[in-house]
Amino acid sequence: MKKIVFLPFVLLFSIVLSLESCGPVVITSRIGAPPPTWFYPNRAEVVRYIYFPDYEIYYDFSLRTYLYLDNNIWISTRILPARFNHIDFRRSHRVRINNYFDDDIKIYHNNNSYRSNTSRRNTGTKKN
Repeated sequence: MKKIVFLPFVLLFSIVLSLESCGPVVITSRIGAPPPTWFYPNRAEVVRYIYFPDYEIYYDFSLRTYLYLDNNIWISTRILPARFNHIDFRRSHRVRINNYFDDDIKIYHNNNSYRSNTSRRNTGTKKN
C-alpha cells in the first residue's frame, strides 16, 4: 500500500526536476508562445523578430509566423512552403531584431542595410 502512495510523489518529483533543466528562457510578447526548435538563445531577452538575411526570411515570435518576400509582396505563414525545406535554421546566420515590436516588418526591412541582395551567402562576408 505504501508503494502505491509513494509512486505519484516520485513521478511528480521527477517531472519537477526535468523541467528545471529545460534550458534557456525566452521572453516573447505573447504568453505561451514557445520558440521554434531552431531558436535557443544563451540568455533571456525580449525580441519579436529574428531575421535570416541569407534567405530574406523573418520569424515573428509574437504571431508565431514566418514572413518572406514573394514577388515583392510580404507573405505571412506559420509553415514555410516546400521550396524552403532545405534551410537548416539551427545553422543559418540569423540576426535578432532588438527594439522593434511593430506589426509592419516591411518598414523595418526597407530601413535597414543588411538585406539579402548583399547577404553573407552571396558575398562571403558578414553584414550587420
